[in-house]
Amino acid sequence: MEAELTYDQYPFLKELGLEKENKGCYRSGNWTSKGEKLVSVNPHNNKPIAIIHQASPEDYEDCIAQMEKGKREWMLTPMPNRGEIVRQIGEELRKKKQALGQLISLEMGKILNEGLGEVQEFIDMCDYACGLSRTLEGKIIPSERKSHLLMEVWNPLGLIGVITAFNFPCAVLGWNFAIAAICGDLTVWKGASSTSLITLAVTKLIAAVLERNKAPAGVLTMVIGPGRTIGELLNSDKRLELISFTGSTSIGKGISRKVHERFGRTILELGGNNATVIMDDADVDMAIKACVFAAVGTAGQRCTSLRRLLVHEKNYDQVVERLSKIYPTLKLGDPLDASHICGPVHTKAAVKEYLEGIENIKKEGGTILYGGKEIEELKPGNYVYPTLVAIDKKAKILKEELFVPVMYIIKFSSLEEAIEINNSVPQGLSSSMFTKNLKNLFKWMGPAGSDCGLINCNMGPSGAEIGGAFGGEKETGGGRESGSDSWKQYMRRSSCAINFGDELPLAQGVRFDV
Repeated sequence: MEAELTYDQYPFLKELGLEKENKGCYRSGNWTSKGEKLVSVNPHNNKPIAIIHQASPEDYEDCIAQMEKGKREWMLTPMPNRGEIVRQIGEELRKKKQALGQLISLEMGKILNEGLGEVQEFIDMCDYACGLSRTLEGKIIPSERKSHLLMEVWNPLGLIGVITAFNFPCAVLGWNFAIAAICGDLTVWKGASSTSLITLAVTKLIAAVLERNKAPAGVLTMVIGPGRTIGELLNSDKRLELISFTGSTSIGKGISRKVHERFGRTILELGGNNATVIMDDADVDMAIKACVFAAVGTAGQRCTSLRRLLVHEKNYDQVVERLSKIYPTLKLGDPLDASHICGPVHTKAAVKEYLEGIENIKKEGGTILYGGKEIEELKPGNYVYPTLVAIDKKAKILKEELFVPVMYIIKFSSLEEAIEINNSVPQGLSSSMFTKNLKNLFKWMGPAGSDCGLINCNMGPSGAEIGGAFGGEKETGGGRESGSDSWKQYMRRSSCAINFGDELPLAQGVRFDV
């Protein structure tokens, strides 16, 4: 297999410190691997890139031991000092942004522009977290008792586990690690096996900063390994106070049960199945541009990708006509080629999901307006045509999320009907509406409007900013990452009452004279 590796074709791999054979476990300056061999594959041509030797359960235990060793020192490190280290990590990401973006395109399959954007998201998170490290605050609460102070104090959770998905193999670690680090937590990271080179490269970059600053042991440890072994160890480990998981709803349900059985915390970011509503008064030009990116970007493999396009009957025909003309002009191919707007789906399994999904769509009466098949001339890569489907709002398949570039187009006649369709699926991540009517906007945002965690207006459902909390409701899992007050999930809150007087009054006026 080594003779067939394409490692030497990509100079940026060496720039990132990657080799033809790599060790898949890091903790406190040491790289080891006692598990089975894994081959990283390029989804553009299904050729092997490099080899990773995965972590073993023994490697995992060594990681946790290092985290326990450094826990007290890191928790007692002043928060602004922790923020300074995170700031330096952002600077290192800036230096390696181009190379990391190229690696994301190579191993994950998203186009280079999106790969670079993902690295920028981690950079922005470092800036954001550094600022938080000097501004996080608790509350002083009025006390009902004389000469008493009532206040909130926030302290680190301790050890946490982060399990990230293939589609955002760099940014999602940034959402979690940057915030957790300034909060005083130590993180063990398990990235998706199919994007292991990205996990290694990002870990090497962070590790260099931690080691240069002589940070305590175990602030970041990393284990590459299968979910059935390494993943299960994380989920069942009582030493990990929080598990943050990004992935499918089916796996997320199992993780939730396992972690909550031991009274741990979870941050779950699961399925999306997102919708966009184009109202009768919408700017159709703007809407179409946004919808094409949201449906086609990352080959439909974002959790915020557009799955269901709901179009008012007034605009339905022109929207269908215009999309049917745009889709055949989209340039697909090697994601490292800047002229391409869409790369491959990530794995052969995704191609299978796409083809099976198309057959099910046809069985339920859906009409393929464009696409619906593999791209033969781009084989052996994992290429499928971005697909448009006209379908009835009652089709059962609409409640499932195909994690591929398939967009359903559904006609509606009123705002109330559109909201009902939007809310009719089990998932509740992202939603968007195009309208110029303020009444529509505030109904869309209100208690009887979209039931999603992300509610947009005059933009697509894809491409969230880091300043807002990211996550969704229902089967999306309810977790929130990144901005707003998401930091609270990485800390424990204590309500502290202090008596600085000479008497001992009890709350609620209770008297207990002894």
